Parts: sequence; C-alpha cells; structure tokens
Amino acid sequence: MCFLTMDLLELEFKTNPMENVLPCDGVVNYHGPILTAAEQRLYFNSLLSDVPWQHDELVMFGKHINTARKVAWYGDEGYAYAYSGATKHALPWSDILLELKARVEEHSRTSFNSCLLNLYHSGDEGMSWHSDDEDSLGTDPVIASLSLGAARKFSFKHKDKRKQKTEGVSVTLEEGSLLVMREGSQTHWLHSLPKTRKVNEPRINLTFRTMVTI
Repeated sequence: MCFLTMDLLELEFKTNPMENVLPCDGVVNYHGPILTAAEQRLYFNSLLSDVPWQHDELVMFGKHINTARKVAWYGDEGYAYAYSGATKHALPWSDILLELKARVEEHSRTSFNSCLLNLYHSGDEGMSWHSDDEDSLGTDPVIASLSLGAARKFSFKHKDKRKQKTEGVSVTLEEGSLLVMREGSQTHWLHSLPKTRKVNEPRINLTFRTMVTI
C-alpha cells in the first residue's frame, strides 16, 4: 500500500543513505554530500569549462526544440541514447568523469557504463515531470544522480493519480550530494527539477546509468 500524508510534502530528508525517500512502490536513497566543499568546487569548475556542452534537442509535437539547459553524454562505448525524440552518441570518458564515476559507484555499490550530464544555468531552467524508463536502460534501472553547484529541489510524484494524496515528495539536493533511484522508482514514479526564482547560480547534474543496448 501507499501512504502519502501532508507531512511528506516538501520534506527535507536527513543524510541517511539507508532511508527510503519514497513512501511506497520504489526505492530512492539520498546519501547527502559525498564530496567535500573544496572537491565539489574543483569538479564543478573543471566540468563547466571542459565539457563540450550542447543545448538539448527535443522533438515535441513534431517540432525540434533546443532547450536552454545544456547536456553532454559519455560512456564506455559510443552508446546511442534516444529520448524525447532525439538521439545522442556517447563521448569517451574524461579523467575527471572517471574519478567521479568511481566515487559514485563506491557509495551506490552499483557499476555504471554511461553518464548524462545536465547544465542548468540558473533556477530559470528545470526539468518537467518524467521517468527514465527508455528500453535502452533495461528493466527497472538504477540511476545515480550527483549534484554540483547550486542546491536545487528535486521532486517525485506517483504515476497512479489515485495515490497522489499530496503533491508528492521533495528533497533538496545539496552541492556535492548523491541521490540513487532504485527498484520501482522509474516504473511507478515521475521526477522533476522545478524551476525557481530563488536560485541564481548554475548547477551541474551527473546522472550515471547502465545502457543494456547500443
């Protein structure tokens, strides 16, 4: 069963990676910061300047749209990742990304072969409700999200409207923090990065994942 109460709305979770953020039908663990403040600043500045960022291209209602948000796609091989009507081919890992991948794998106890990076220039840019359930990610994928730069709210809501007793569950993703979405989280839940006027600083989000098809 799924019990959502008003106490879960806009809930700030303590740093306890064993605690499940979701009330039912899935597992999401928030590890809090896994990088020191100095480390996260170093990684943020390096990725901001060295990654070949490109505007994300989406296809909506038959039209090609370039988002304000920028992205980059890396992997063990030249994986083709298709989502929102567009296809990207993975770049080879950089040394810095391999360092971060190792840190994330250590904390999440999961191996990954690819990473989608997102650059949000300010709170004016966000991500609408969606789930990462593409066929190329396999059944019930594990996705680890590492946040660098500005802290942002990250929200979840159940796909079953009958279970949406509140507006959902939200977690503030701190700088250098890790969030891991596991069993059932993509099957039964949607997630989003809401826009906000309260944030004027950029954020880089690294979403490590495992491709099962090329």
